[in-house]
Amino acid sequence: MELTRFTPDDFAQMDQLYRRNLVNCLSGFKSLNLVGTLNQQGVTNVAPFSQVFHIGANPALMGMLVRPDTVPRHTLSNLVETQYFTFNHVRESFYQAAHQTAARYEESEFDATGLTPEFSPTHPAPYVQEAHIKIGLKFAEKHPLAINGTILVIGSVVEVWVPAACLQPDGFIDLAAAGTICSTGLDAYYNAQPIARLAYAKPNKPVTKLAEEE
Repeated sequence: MELTRFTPDDFAQMDQLYRRNLVNCLSGFKSLNLVGTLNQQGVTNVAPFSQVFHIGANPALMGMLVRPDTVPRHTLSNLVETQYFTFNHVRESFYQAAHQTAARYEESEFDATGLTPEFSPTHPAPYVQEAHIKIGLKFAEKHPLAINGTILVIGSVVEVWVPAACLQPDGFIDLAAAGTICSTGLDAYYNAQPIARLAYAKPNKPVTKLAEEE
């Protein structure tokens, strides 16, 4: 397959939309979450984020990147003010509504897109009822990145909701069975299909599938 090479000089001369699409695809397939928050007046907010990632397991920490707050960022301001937010895996059945939550509504995105806010007795921020995998978080830290103004937000995992049928004996979550989809760029969505789980890598040991070791 013929490859095309790009350099920083090429980036500088590109059309803005072309550069944005190209660079946003470079990291490959990304997780896709709707982030639910509540402001101090009790108004719900939900927005799509593809920069959500694992930070640590003990304690359980997750992070996300938020674009520079040069314009109002309701998700960021809400979670800092109220201290709570949620991650909700997007499924194919509502990916269009999830995409639409990126629009700048004056009203709650839940109301505007037909998604359903859901509240846990022990967590004040709204979950997306339509999601199968839901994570409740408490705000822990935020770190502005000097290089471009992007803000790293870190949350402590307070509670997790996972379909029992998707949870395997070793704690592995079958995301495909849960219907979790992924994204790339700013507007492309994909179903994720499993290939295999591989055994822990060790020197001088052939790569094997977990199923082969059972």
